[in-house]
Amino acid sequence: MARAIERIERDIAGIKEAIRAIAVELQNAYASYLNTLALAVRKQLILASYHLCTQGYPENFLNLSLNQRQQLQQAIRNLGQVAGDKLLACIQSQEVGEDDGDEGDEKVTSFLSSGILDTSNSQSFTADTSNPIELVKWQQNLEEVTQEILKKLSHDANVLIQKSGVLPKKLPEPILAAAAAAASEASAEVMPGPPNLLNLVIEIENEQQSEDSGLTQVMAINLRVGEIEFADVALSSERRQIRSILVQLNKLGREYQKKHRERAIAEAEAAWRASWFED
Repeated sequence: MARAIERIERDIAGIKEAIRAIAVELQNAYASYLNTLALAVRKQLILASYHLCTQGYPENFLNLSLNQRQQLQQAIRNLGQVAGDKLLACIQSQEVGEDDGDEGDEKVTSFLSSGILDTSNSQSFTADTSNPIELVKWQQNLEEVTQEILKKLSHDANVLIQKSGVLPKKLPEPILAAAAAAASEASAEVMPGPPNLLNLVIEIENEQQSEDSGLTQVMAINLRVGEIEFADVALSSERRQIRSILVQLNKLGREYQKKHRERAIAEAEAAWRASWFED
């Protein structure tokens, strides 16, 4: 029985080593992906802003002076640059190290800077790279922060364009937020249009006079990872690479859990025999 446990331990050690290699590969893949995404986000923000100003509300854009248009365009570029920097910050500050102990724990520390989200509240996450469950949590956390950066960028761009006078003032922030939620849940009539734009019709009720309630068309920026990836060949290729690595990680994760189960059973059987005595 002792030999069986030793064999299982060797198997677990081998799996953990393979998982550590996957962790480094996953980290490198995300570093490349986020670098490409940062560039793509800036391009797609400008493109979405262009469509919003020229196709969504052309009359309002034409009412701006040349200087106002240039200021708006520069402000949009600045927003894209800031968001790109925040995406890069998600991965650039990661460090991979290895302890000298028997466990051989490697740590991947990701300082998920949330400057564009909330400069007063940054996040950090540390994962044991030999533990597939923690690695999956690390990956999911990174994806969630990426989504939040795009969500905040969309919000800031809409507020900026609304303040410039292009986006109608009659669409206050709560309505824009509700429209974005409706679009994601497909609970409103989504109209065809350029990518990364919210283009739908929603019903808005007037609190004072219900008879004034009616349908309102909403068009605003709504950056989405899926649409950004679809428009960028390099980015979609890097996403496929990440998915491939995650498939390998899931396979190793199942083996990892199976071996831990086998070890627990073998140890329990040994403990039973050690404490058992005949009457």
